[in-house]
Amino acid sequence: MITDVPGIRVGHATDVQGLTGCTVVLCPPGTVGSGEVRGGAPATRETDLLRPGMMVEHVDAILLTGGSAFGLAAADGVMRFLEERGVGFETPSGPVPIVPAAALFDLAIGDAQARPGPERGYDACAAAVPGPVEEGNVGAGTGATVAKLHGPARAVKAGIGTASVREGDVVVAALVALNAVGEVLDERGELLAAARPGPEGEDPEDPELPFGASTTLAVVATNAGLSRERAHFLAQAAHEGMDRALRPAHTMWDGDTVFSLATGETAPPGQEELEEMAVNIMAEAIRRAVRRAASVPGIPSIGDVS
Repeated sequence: MITDVPGIRVGHATDVQGLTGCTVVLCPPGTVGSGEVRGGAPATRETDLLRPGMMVEHVDAILLTGGSAFGLAAADGVMRFLEERGVGFETPSGPVPIVPAAALFDLAIGDAQARPGPERGYDACAAAVPGPVEEGNVGAGTGATVAKLHGPARAVKAGIGTASVREGDVVVAALVALNAVGEVLDERGELLAAARPGPEGEDPEDPELPFGASTTLAVVATNAGLSRERAHFLAQAAHEGMDRALRPAHTMWDGDTVFSLATGETAPPGQEELEEMAVNIMAEAIRRAVRRAASVPGIPSIGDVS
């Protein structure tokens, strides 16, 4: 799991009635952060500072949230939690927590008025632990779905997935909130989560997807010491993992976002080795996000698709 990277803690806040929620990844001090946004429909906060060349290199937390752009308000609660504990970028006026965030669109599932706010962000921080991470219908994955290329009525339930890999002293891990337009492929490149059959006579080429109705959010973390530039390459590699496990990824309806974290505990391997680890582990986390999901009214999991 992503908490196999020492110092990383993960917490969820889940609204089981409204079918939404948020997930927080809390970072140890000195964690270098970067990231990359792809697709045509992102909803993000503080992602500009993650680009190489920006003044602030360290991040304190990452927020993944449901609720579309409304859900970005949950970052206020994350900042309050960290400020109360003296965590943040030091300024003459006190610490300013650095909390990049991204939201996925889940308003069409459950209650459209249920959106994670500051209280949910605070609660997710309070629940954060360094141990096992709950997967499936929790946190930002509570209202997540996949396989909407032929319309949301044919979607399959997804959620939170996480995985890790170790090569020597180096750990690379990923956590994903999977809400993609595309279908999910298994390890052999075969369909794992496909769009459900539509009514007889339906035109499969007319998906009628609302703009911004999807988005896959992810965090890839390593215990290796990386520069901001190398952390950015790690995020780019994780996007290639999306391409491996999703068909298609990075569409106009997705705002696919990957955050990368490097805690700096050990020396990094070669760039190609590190990036290949990120590709593989992102694909595995995506597959776990559908394998661990449970059905909700109107949206079956892959185990319940008839």
